[in-house]
Amino acid sequence: MSEGASYAAAGVDIEAGDRAVELMKEWVAKATRPEVVGGLGGFAGLFDATALTSYRRPLLATSTDGIGTKVAIAQKLDKHDTIGFDLVGMVVDDLVVCGAEPLFMTDYICTGKVVPETIAQIVKGIAEACVEAGTALVGGETAEHPGLLEADEYDVAGAATGVVEADEVLGAERVRAGDVVLAMASSGLHSNGYSLVRHVFFDRAKWTLDRIVPELGTSLGEVLLTPTRVYAKHCLELIQELNDGDSTPLHAMSHITGGGFAANLARVIPDDLSVRIDRSTWTPDPIFGLVGLLGDVPLPELEKTLNMGAGMVAVLDPSSADAAIQALAARDIPAWVCGDVTATAGGTVTLEGTYAK
Repeated sequence: MSEGASYAAAGVDIEAGDRAVELMKEWVAKATRPEVVGGLGGFAGLFDATALTSYRRPLLATSTDGIGTKVAIAQKLDKHDTIGFDLVGMVVDDLVVCGAEPLFMTDYICTGKVVPETIAQIVKGIAEACVEAGTALVGGETAEHPGLLEADEYDVAGAATGVVEADEVLGAERVRAGDVVLAMASSGLHSNGYSLVRHVFFDRAKWTLDRIVPELGTSLGEVLLTPTRVYAKHCLELIQELNDGDSTPLHAMSHITGGGFAANLARVIPDDLSVRIDRSTWTPDPIFGLVGLLGDVPLPELEKTLNMGAGMVAVLDPSSADAAIQALAARDIPAWVCGDVTATAGGTVTLEGTYAK
């Protein structure tokens, strides 16, 4: 008589999932806040909302995202403890641009086969990034999808919830002609445009991840796996320092992700104004130039796909620009004035000039 079917025979190992949870508990415990109730293992994460009663009119903000095809680089290098920063950065930094404080986050990992040590490393990175963002990691889900994903393949997504006072929301309605645009340096490619990046380096140039690239000063793989810079906590502190009382010089922020600099900044520019960006105010990291050179990618295509060295942007009154630059420098985030808001109608963002060498 043939042996009956089982979940394990179908490719799902419940015991491996349980072990993965045990291995990740240490890291999740570090990514907490006083409002978190209970621990890992329940059906839902609990967060004490009592603190919201101190708000005059609290608005909840929510965001969700994934890492994209950058996970393919982590899988090829068998290094899984940094992509958590890419996930958290993509999610919480979408919240902070409206002035919201990210309160808690959950993650979702699906894989062809649960390898507990790999899952624990992924969660380790997520937890460490949550600590950096001041966000609690209150739960998540790990799913095994045999037949849909190969054994060594996985994808990661997450969602976060934040809160902001209704009359302190940042956005286009605050932006004024004469405001300046302040760019904050990215740590590299972050987590966007990797389908183009992988096509250029692997399909066209036939490079390998272990190739030492003089222009980069290290291997291609190390640069491609550089974690996303998480701005949330630093931006919140900047907002609190500048927008104090009746003075609110910081008007808007934009997270530069998929779509590039111009398209993302345009999302916080009103229709009766426009923005001019001066490329000569900064030098993009060499990785951006290499993508363009090896792939014969036109500059407009690069700029609408990659962050070009600026991962977050603030729009503020020019009188506060120096203070903002100094505050960010104290947090090891290089920042510079890269453009200004004009009275020209259209809500457009135009990049002018040539990048500095």
